[in-house]
Amino acid sequence: MFKSVIRIQKEDFDPQVEADVLTKGRTDVGAVVTFTGLCRDEGGVLSALELEHYPGMAEKELERIVDEARSRWPVQGVVLLHRYGTLKPGERIVMAAVSAHHRSEAFCAAEFLMDFLKTNAPFWKRQHLGDGTFGGWVEAKGSDDEAAERWKK
Repeated sequence: MFKSVIRIQKEDFDPQVEADVLTKGRTDVGAVVTFTGLCRDEGGVLSALELEHYPGMAEKELERIVDEARSRWPVQGVVLLHRYGTLKPGERIVMAAVSAHHRSEAFCAAEFLMDFLKTNAPFWKRQHLGDGTFGGWVEAKGSDDEAAERWKK
């Protein structure tokens, strides 16, 4: 039975607790791959990162991305979390966890989820600089688009 957890939240999360949802009471899972993205300080320049999202639309896009991953790989479960609000360097921003019978399926699906979350989900990031000013909204990176491009059918 497929298990899916998709959340956008202000609160922090515990990656181990979230990943454990995918294996609780199951003996058919052969692999769980997790990715946790953290806020960087960008070489000491950044004091915080402000994350915003489009409520309703963001959740629907995450659901669509999970559905697409399920259509490509025989995954058994997915946890996809993203935070919003003002986060300090070192704090967790995002998590993708995937369970499957085999590691290759779990790795591919987790990487796919993150690549498309970065390029398609309606989230915006604004930099708060150490000197108290704003660094502006973070532009999309061409490298993120290139990473997502490899998954196009």
